[in-house]
Amino acid sequence: QVQLVESGGGLVQPGGSLRLSCTASGSVFSIYAMGWYRQAPGKQRELVAVVFSGGGTNYADSVKGRFTISRDNAKNTVFLQMNGLKPEDTAVYYCNTNTFGGLNSWGQGTQVTVSS
Repeated sequence: QVQLVESGGGLVQPGGSLRLSCTASGSVFSIYAMGWYRQAPGKQRELVAVVFSGGGTNYADSVKGRFTISRDNAKNTVFLQMNGLKPEDTAVYYCNTNTFGGLNSWGQGTQVTVSS
């Protein structure tokens, strides 16, 4: 089992920045991917960014150049630095991990609202 605790959401004006954090506990030795998904009202949950144990990353086209995902393996923490935020980035952001054994875990979600 992997438990995830997220922090860092909030209200920000368009063009502003936020940094999300997610710390994993439990079977962290088996995690190979840590990432962020988001779900806006009335829409499906979508991948925002993911970082793999080898350091590789993948981003949704809509956030490339604005968001940066990083991982502190020593602290079992993944970060999402979000710059140049737009109203369409408003959503609940969920931390996600996948293990080599195929276990998929989700955080409780943190609200990000971009509005003037």
